[in-house]
Order: sequence, then C-alpha cells, then structure tokens
Amino acid sequence: MAGNSKVEAAEAAALVVREDEDPWTEAELTEVRDLLRSDSTRLREEIAEAEADIADLLRSGDTGGEDQADTGTKTFEREHEMSLAASHRDMLNQTERALGRIENGTYGICENCGNPIGKARLQAFPRATLCMTCKQKQERR
Repeated sequence: MAGNSKVEAAEAAALVVREDEDPWTEAELTEVRDLLRSDSTRLREEIAEAEADIADLLRSGDTGGEDQADTGTKTFEREHEMSLAASHRDMLNQTERALGRIENGTYGICENCGNPIGKARLQAFPRATLCMTCKQKQERR
C-alpha cells in the first residue's frame, strides 16, 4: 500500500495548478477521482434505465385505436427519454475523459490555450476542460 500512496502523491503533485494555488494534495485528488467514479457509475445506471424505458416505449408503439393525444404523448415521452440518454452519454464521456486526464497527467490543463484551468474550478466542476477565459470566449460565440 505504501508504494501506491507514494505514486498517488506524486500524481497529485505533478498536476498543473495556477500560480496562486497550492499543488494538489493526494486527498484532494482522491476526492475528485472518487466523485468522478461515482458519477460514472450513476450515469451508466441512468443510461441503462433510459434505454430500457425507450425499449418499452418502442414496444408499446402500436397506435391502433389510440387518439392523437395519446400518440403524441408517447412520441413526446420517447423523444424525452432519448434526449436524456444522449445527455447522460455525453456527461459519461466527459467524466471518463476527466478520469483519463488524471491518469495521464494532463488534468488541469486547458485544452484550448494550454494554461492551467485552476484547482478551485476543477474542484467545483471536475469535468472542466477549459480555463475560465477560454470557457467565457466559447460561450460568447
């Protein structure tokens, strides 16, 4: 175990932070990693649930004898579940990507400008891939 702890401490210390921030501690990085892993598990479960709901809605797709309102409601529910599943898949991809960035040592580096994202931003939003400056520029477009 001690060897693993040294590796984790070295990983944490090697991650980029802004000049006005303290380096990542092993505990801080573990907390972020655990949160991301928990999110990943939850998202996988929600995707499976949404896919099962979609399958149920598609199986009950026989509209014979239904009025237009019932048909419209089923269509809305199906599209809503499909949208939810897509949103969860996107968030899962971001979560898995963040975990990969922690493992390969690029966590905390803005993917646009290469500057540090900021530890406080990552602790608030662990899936962040852009620093605040680049994120604000992206949102203005």
